[in-house]
Amino acid sequence: MNPAPGVGRRAVLGGALTLPLLAAAPAHAASWRLRWNPDPGSTGLNAFEGVEDDRAKSHPGVKHIYPQGGAYRFDMHTRDRDTSTDRQRQEVRGMRQNGTVLNWRDGETWRVTYSMYIPSSLKATTSFTHIFQTKMPGKGTSPLTVMSLRHVGSTPTVEFKIFGGDVLVGRVDLARLHNRWTDVEIEQRIGNSGRVRWVLRSGGSTLIDASKNGDTFLDDVIRPKWGIYRSLSDSARLENCHLLIRDLRGYQYV
Repeated sequence: MNPAPGVGRRAVLGGALTLPLLAAAPAHAASWRLRWNPDPGSTGLNAFEGVEDDRAKSHPGVKHIYPQGGAYRFDMHTRDRDTSTDRQRQEVRGMRQNGTVLNWRDGETWRVTYSMYIPSSLKATTSFTHIFQTKMPGKGTSPLTVMSLRHVGSTPTVEFKIFGGDVLVGRVDLARLHNRWTDVEIEQRIGNSGRVRWVLRSGGSTLIDASKNGDTFLDDVIRPKWGIYRSLSDSARLENCHLLIRDLRGYQYV
C-alpha cells in the first residue's frame, strides 16, 4: 500500500489499526451441556468413580449394588455394617464419562436428573438415612448437601438440606413417593456462597420445587453420591430394603 502524497506510512498503519473488527465472533451464551449419561446395561458400575459395596465385608459373597432392568439397584440388609459399626452404607460416588471423572469445582454450576423408586420397606428414621449426598473426597469430611428420609414428629418425610448451617431446602411427605417412580432434579452452584434447587415430580405433578442459598463447597473438588447410608440407632424402622435409580443425567452450565 502506497501512502498518499504528504501522508507518512506510520500514519496509514496507525489508521488501519483503528478499523473495527467486523468479523469478531459473537459472545458465547451460557447453556446447559450434557456431560454424563450412563446406561446401566452397557456402562454398568463404570459410570461411577467408586463403588462402596459392603466396605467392611460384613455380608461376604453378596452383591449389594448392581444394574437391574435398566436401573441401578442398592440392596440393604439389617445385618449389613459399614466400617463404623453404628451405621450401614451401600453407595456409589462420583460421575465417570468415557473413563474421565467429572468433578464439581468451586464456581461451577451442575444439575443432575434421575428417577428413583423408594419401596415402603425403605423407611424414614429419626436419625440419618441419606439417599443422596455431595461430599469432598477423603475420609472424615462431613457432607455438603444431603437428601434424607427423616421422621419428623409423627410424619415420615423426604427432605433436602445444605448441611452447613442446617439449611432446610424443602421437605415432602414420604408417603407421596413410596412404591412409585419419582423424578428428581438437583441443581447446585458450587461455592461458599452457593445455591441449591431441589425438584421432585411424580405422576405428572410437581411435589416440590424449592431453592435455598448456602455453603456447598469445602475444598478442592466435590462429588455426588447415591445409595443408602443410614444410622442403626432407630432400629425399629430398619428393614431389609432396596433403592432403585435410573435415567441418570449430569449437566454443567457453561
